Amino acid sequence: MAQKDYLVLDRTSDKMPLVGFGTWKITDEQAEETIYQAIKAGYRLIDTAAVYGNERGVGRGINKAIQDGVVTRKEIFVVTKLWNAYHHKDNVRPMFDKQLKALGLDYIDLYHIHWPIPTPMADCFKQYPPPGFNAPDLDQYERSPLQDCYREMEKLVDEGLVRNIGISNFNVQLILDLLTYCKYKPAALQVELHPYLQQTRLVRWVQSHGIQVTAYSSFGPAAFDNFTAEGKKLGPLLEHDTVKKIADKHDKSTGQVLLRWSVERPVAVIPKSAHVERMKSNHDLFTWSLDDEDRKAINAMDVNVRFNNLAEDVYGFELPIFD
Repeated sequence: MAQKDYLVLDRTSDKMPLVGFGTWKITDEQAEETIYQAIKAGYRLIDTAAVYGNERGVGRGINKAIQDGVVTRKEIFVVTKLWNAYHHKDNVRPMFDKQLKALGLDYIDLYHIHWPIPTPMADCFKQYPPPGFNAPDLDQYERSPLQDCYREMEKLVDEGLVRNIGISNFNVQLILDLLTYCKYKPAALQVELHPYLQQTRLVRWVQSHGIQVTAYSSFGPAAFDNFTAEGKKLGPLLEHDTVKKIADKHDKSTGQVLLRWSVERPVAVIPKSAHVERMKSNHDLFTWSLDDEDRKAINAMDVNVRFNNLAEDVYGFELPIFD
């Protein structure tokens, strides 16, 4: 039986595509045409965030595809994220309204808390997109309990503005605490996942609680400019001998092998590309499969190395939230 190309979200039963299109490092100027082409290539999930600085362009691309009859709004699953500087209970709704307006949409399918880090507030009406990680901010934290932030997210659901709530870069301890007070269980967790960082116990535990998982950075170090000492020792996943051997065996690209390994877990992926043919090949993951030998070889590549590490070598500060 062929594998389904979607995951069913708890509570709403919404179908979240297993293969979406990511937009990190796509500029606002590039976003409209890139998203439009991605939708034409078959993508039905678009993942963005306030801090990416491209929500306006992403929204223009989505709305262009809708206006041109490529898709309807109900056929597109839109994901965005609340940045750290807006965790205070009085700031969640104003920031969400700002994002919704930027996207030019009436509702969001999945709204993530981007990081469990309440940094000092930024005024969304004066500074949008928001500031990214700023080392001095990490020396002080706004007194904004996650519980208060999450309850404001739940109000967005009650008002029909958000279909599902997500969490990103959360560990098990935080999720356990959240499950003791939430009215609406998180529908999905987005974390860094690839053969160098497989996090098998985390994935299985989260899935066992009815929370779906999305992988970011499926190609490992490909999207990063700075690395920890451990990360510098590892070669590009797209050029790894094991991955290349499996790709040759199936007459597929190394990118397709890495993405197929993830969706078989089953974990959603959000690759990006500026090239239409690469968009199409990254989306072509359900007409073929890995075999047991392939899976065993890829599973043996796990070295528990994180590239999106809040470490001095990467971001200029230390915040060991995953340790």
